[in-house]
Amino acid sequence: MFDKILIANRGEIACRVIKTARKMGIRTVAVYSDADRHALHVEMADEAVHIGHAPSRESYLVIEKVIAAAKQTGAQAIHPGYGFLSENADFCRACQDNNLVFIGPPVGAIEAMGSKSAAKDIMGKADVPLVPGYHGADQDPELLRASSEQMGYPVLLKAAAGGGGKGMRQVWQAEDFDEALAAAKREAMNGFGDDTMLVEKYLTEPRHVEIQVFCDQHHNAVYLFERDCSLQRRHQKVIEEAPAPGMSDSLRQQMGEAAVRAAQAIDYQGAGTVEFLLDHDGRFYFMEMNTRLQVEHPVTEMITGQDLVEWQLRVAAGQTLPCRQEQLTIHGHAFEARVYAEDPDKDFLPVTGQLHLLRPPASNDNVRVDTGVRQGDEVSVYYDPMIAKLIVWDEDRETALQRLRQSLRDYQIAGMKTNLPFLYKLASVDAFAHADLDTRFIERHEQEIFKPDEHDQTKHLLLATLFMLLKESPYHSSDAHSSVDNLSPWLETHDWRMNLVHCQHITLLIDDEPHHLKVQATTRDTLDGYRIEYDGQDYFVAGERFEHELIAHIEGHRQTATVSLQDNKGMLFTQQGRLEFTLPEVDLGMEDASQSQGALAAPMNGTVVELTVKAGEKVSKDSLLLVMEAMKMEHSIRAPADGYVEEFYFIAGDLVDGGAQLMSFNTEAETAL
Repeated sequence: MFDKILIANRGEIACRVIKTARKMGIRTVAVYSDADRHALHVEMADEAVHIGHAPSRESYLVIEKVIAAAKQTGAQAIHPGYGFLSENADFCRACQDNNLVFIGPPVGAIEAMGSKSAAKDIMGKADVPLVPGYHGADQDPELLRASSEQMGYPVLLKAAAGGGGKGMRQVWQAEDFDEALAAAKREAMNGFGDDTMLVEKYLTEPRHVEIQVFCDQHHNAVYLFERDCSLQRRHQKVIEEAPAPGMSDSLRQQMGEAAVRAAQAIDYQGAGTVEFLLDHDGRFYFMEMNTRLQVEHPVTEMITGQDLVEWQLRVAAGQTLPCRQEQLTIHGHAFEARVYAEDPDKDFLPVTGQLHLLRPPASNDNVRVDTGVRQGDEVSVYYDPMIAKLIVWDEDRETALQRLRQSLRDYQIAGMKTNLPFLYKLASVDAFAHADLDTRFIERHEQEIFKPDEHDQTKHLLLATLFMLLKESPYHSSDAHSSVDNLSPWLETHDWRMNLVHCQHITLLIDDEPHHLKVQATTRDTLDGYRIEYDGQDYFVAGERFEHELIAHIEGHRQTATVSLQDNKGMLFTQQGRLEFTLPEVDLGMEDASQSQGALAAPMNGTVVELTVKAGEKVSKDSLLLVMEAMKMEHSIRAPADGYVEEFYFIAGDLVDGGAQLMSFNTEAETAL
């Protein structure tokens, strides 16, 4: 077994590998960029080597720097994690050339599956079922369009070198084909340096079921059952589970054996995942094989009791597989939810910022949180916006799903938008509980998932108001004690007023809607507190604050809450839900430049990829004007109306802050004036 390994990755997966290596007595070396100098994976590793600037193309994707770090520290092997260089054949070859063990498959296996079109040919010869489609080398757009029309819409455009939903577009009708092809090719070139596309018939209601396979260097191969990954947005997985609901023993065996045939067809070694589309009639079709560990591997670990990273290390060191096929069994049910810094209400735009408050649910035998960040860390524009993976297990699916909902409710993050409320609502949809799954589940249940919260907002408003009152009180007392004129009446901190009952008016904004509360200090049954008037009702509220914690009594009902307040933005958490609120800023009568006429702002921090029109060129409403990329995702900026762009303020390659004005746009109506 190795004495020391280098982990050529960052964040959650780097921390995950370090934990298993430490358990096995293996020392670890981390690599880090400028942005990750103080990251958790750097702190956890035994050693760490700086490899470049923040952009991944200048650090984590530079093969020479990673190899040099391994040789410098005396590492014997390199674990690539997932993403970055994990499926890069050149990196695998460089490891071999430098006498470093690549903890993954051999070069030939990576190259065989690196091209989706070549992979289809190999799988066909191995008797693995394939989706109908065009996988040829001729990339003439007319041929691709003709193939789509021959198959019949809808079709799916996929980057031959792609993965993770990048370079992929659904096309539902012929008139959308050209723009979808251009966008998919552009995203594929930016992500993989290869814009070769394949076209497949798009199955409208399939499930996404994948099989975990493992092979060693001694020609042993097993499958560790399946995961259902049907809940997706933008072709990226959101919640995964294992085993797949409704899977019969016969179908499980058929898919498992097909996955093993796929792996053996390319002389595979290590951990791999064979992804299938499972149609409602029970037929399944090969999609692709990921030649690495998957993000969702923990659900397989939870139901099998196996540590897949340990398996990777043992296989890479030349040992045989720890188990034979007949020794592997399924116990219980597991879910994984991916917690992202993103805004689901804005088409899942990634967001950046500081994690002012980060409190995951308590870990135990049933709940596991895999993360690479701590409270106070920054989520930057340079990398994937995933904050953590929440994994839960229980004896059966119903109980595990109930545990997932409670754990999502207990998860507290403040400082930026996250998808936690979205995940909770998604996990609460009746159709999910009944396992009525397919890859368009989120689209089909969009209205139910995105409906407004129905919890009593009044209690949350009272709790937020009490928190602010208790938060401000010590500051007033401190100001009074430190004043040079301690006899000044303006420094009195009690509420007595001559000929007047002192009242305080507080306004909170929720979704830009103002809520007005009237506060008066009072005492009830010897308990000092406040009488708060809201929406025509009076409430007696009292309590104590301990940093972020609030213990409150509302009309005699004791309850607890957690509150984070930064600048004028607050987030309150209770067992009934969460409330995001804002304290209104003072209006100084100045015009907000971001609201000026004819301006279009960047929806998030990111890089300008392409200007798709020229300044002065007439465009129609919804025409594509500019493409941005952030956190591995591409975002389109479209014309708000018929008109033209007067001027672009950035060019391709520029890094842009969220909210920055991208261009000046004139509508036809403005031009007529």
